[in-house]
Amino acid sequence: MAPMGRPLLNRRLAEFRTTIFAEMSALAVRTGSINLGQGFPDGDGPEEVREAAVRALRDGHGNQYPPGPGVPELRTAITEHQQRWYGLSYDPDREVLVTAGATEAIAASLLALVEPGDEVIALEPYYDSYAACIAMAGGTRVPVTLRPDVTEPRPAFRLDLDELRAAVTDRTRLILLNTPHNPTGTVLSRAELAAVAELAVERDLLVVTDEVYEHLVFGTEHTPLASFPGMRERTVTISSAGKTFSFTGWKVGWITGSPELVAAVRSAKQFLTYVSSGPFQYAVAEALRLPDSYFHGIREDLLAKRDLLAGGLADAGFRVFRPSGTYFITTDIRPLGETDGFAFCRALPERCGVVAIPNAVFYDHQDQGAPFVRFAFCKRDSVLEEAATRLKTLAA
Repeated sequence: MAPMGRPLLNRRLAEFRTTIFAEMSALAVRTGSINLGQGFPDGDGPEEVREAAVRALRDGHGNQYPPGPGVPELRTAITEHQQRWYGLSYDPDREVLVTAGATEAIAASLLALVEPGDEVIALEPYYDSYAACIAMAGGTRVPVTLRPDVTEPRPAFRLDLDELRAAVTDRTRLILLNTPHNPTGTVLSRAELAAVAELAVERDLLVVTDEVYEHLVFGTEHTPLASFPGMRERTVTISSAGKTFSFTGWKVGWITGSPELVAAVRSAKQFLTYVSSGPFQYAVAEALRLPDSYFHGIREDLLAKRDLLAGGLADAGFRVFRPSGTYFITTDIRPLGETDGFAFCRALPERCGVVAIPNAVFYDHQDQGAPFVRFAFCKRDSVLEEAATRLKTLAA
C-alpha cells in the first residue's frame, strides 16, 4: 500500500499489469524456444527503405523536432496511398496526422473522442491496448464477440451483426473496429462493413478503424470503412508502416479523417509524444511509393508462410482457423485434449520448444477464448519449418 493508504496505480489501469507478451517472450528466452508469440518479423524490410532512413539521418532530415502533424513529405505520401489503393481523397495539411505507431494513434483517438461514461464497442477478441486506452479515456468497453464457425472447408471467426446492433445504447459514443482482425485473421466483407456503416449513420456514432494489416490479406481485399456512404466524416482511419514494411521498431503510424476529427485527435496526441521518428518519416514516405509489385509480393510471401505453418499445426492435431488477413493463426486446442489456453501456452515451451499466446488475454469473456491459441507466421521459412517439426510431437 502506498502512502496515504491509496494504491499508486490509477484505478482505471489496475487490471492492466505485465502483458502476456512480456511473460511469454521471457519464457522463450529462458527455454531457448522458438517464439511464435509476439508479432514481429525476424527480418528487416526493403533495403531501399532502410537506405532512405540512413540518407535522411545523414542529410539532417528529421534529426530535430519534425512538424507536429508529421513531415509534409510523409503526409503527402499517405494521401497518395489512400487515393492509389482506395480512391479516397484527403488533404495532407488538414486531414492527416502522423503518430508514434498505430498504438499512439489508438490512444490519442480514444482520449480525444471519449469522455467518462461513454460506451465504446470493440470486437472481441481485441488487441490488448484497446482495453487500456478505453480505460484511460474513462470510457466503458462493450465487447461484441466474434464467434468461431467451424464449417469446412474454411473455419473462421464471424461477426454477428444482430449482436453488434443490440450492443448499441444511448450511451454508445464510438465503435472501435479492427479489420483485418488481430488475432482471428478475419477480414470483414463489404456486406459486413456496409452494415456497420449503416448502423453508425443511423445511430450517429463515431468509428475508429485499426487497419494496420490492410495490405496483408489473402484471397480477398481490404475495404476501408471510410469509403462507405456517410462514413468519411465520422471515421478515424488508422494505419502504420510497421506491418506493411516490416519495420516495427520505427513506430511510424498515422490517421486520416475529416479536418474536425484530425484536429480533435491532434489535440490529444500533442501531449503524448508530440513528435517522433523524424528521419524514419522520410523513409516511410518513400516506402509508401514503392511499386505495386512490392505490396503484391509481401502478400504472396506471407501467404506461403501462412500455409506452411497452418499445415504444421494441422498435422500436430490443432483445429486451424486459416486467416484471411494479418500474420497470425488462431488454433483450437480441444482436439489435443486441452481446454485451458493459459496452461497450454505456459507448458508448450517445455513440451516442444515453441511459444504461443493464449487468446483468452484478448477477451473480457475469457471463457469464450479459453481453448484458442495464437501463433505468428511472420518468420523465416526455416524457423516455421522447425516449429512445425517440434509441434508434431504433440500429435504423438
